Amino acid sequence: MTISLTRLRALPGRPVRAAVLALSVLPLGACEWFTDFKRQPSVVTWERLDSAGVRGNPQTSVPITGSAVPGFAVSYSNSMQTIDSMSTLANPTPPDSASLANGRKYFMINCAVCHGVAGKGDGTAVKYGVFPFPLTSGPALSRTDGYIFGMIRNGRGNMPPYNRIEEKDRWDVVNYIRGLQGKLSAPVLTGQLAVPGFTGPALPGATTMGPARPVPHTAAEMQAITGASSPAPAATDTTRRPGTDTTRAGARPAPRQGDRE
Repeated sequence: MTISLTRLRALPGRPVRAAVLALSVLPLGACEWFTDFKRQPSVVTWERLDSAGVRGNPQTSVPITGSAVPGFAVSYSNSMQTIDSMSTLANPTPPDSASLANGRKYFMINCAVCHGVAGKGDGTAVKYGVFPFPLTSGPALSRTDGYIFGMIRNGRGNMPPYNRIEEKDRWDVVNYIRGLQGKLSAPVLTGQLAVPGFTGPALPGATTMGPARPVPHTAAEMQAITGASSPAPAATDTTRRPGTDTTRAGARPAPRQGDRE
């Protein structure tokens, strides 16, 4: 649709600019200009989670295992008192082959540069002025598992915090250090796992802080886990309300007079 400028100038009053603007944006109605994350499918209040098309949260995305040392309980301060407070933590991870193999990966990536590949305090960083601190002799031999865990978490002195190593993996590092100290039933392997730049099995795997099982978000999954019978489907709401899809099962009923929105 086109209107000549001569005819627009002939239109009375100020609505001329508004008319021109309205005509200019008409062809844009079929375009999608907003692609941010605010415009996406979501589950809203009172909406049923079922297999009719509503997708639940991504599976294994929300931790359910908790933390032995949450931030609200023990701060990330590198003070001696804070780390000493973690000395009594019990190591929940047995030093089996899987734990030692995982601990070795994290040790070689994060710890060996200072402490050395065998924990003797002769890492590469020592050549550039970092104070040598062996793990296989001296004070480290008398430290508890919880204390070493806290040192990795919070850091102190020349050692920066390595809280990027997740809690379960941190216990694996503690187990590997115990192996370097000769406190396990068998010696542990030492040295580089692969040449620089090699990935695959030489690197740690996916996060270990995820749940041990997928979060059930459908009636069928809940029944399979708990054995309970599925809840009866919600009745279809036929109340007409502006802006509400009245054909959706489980839609929220219209508020009564006097109710607060």
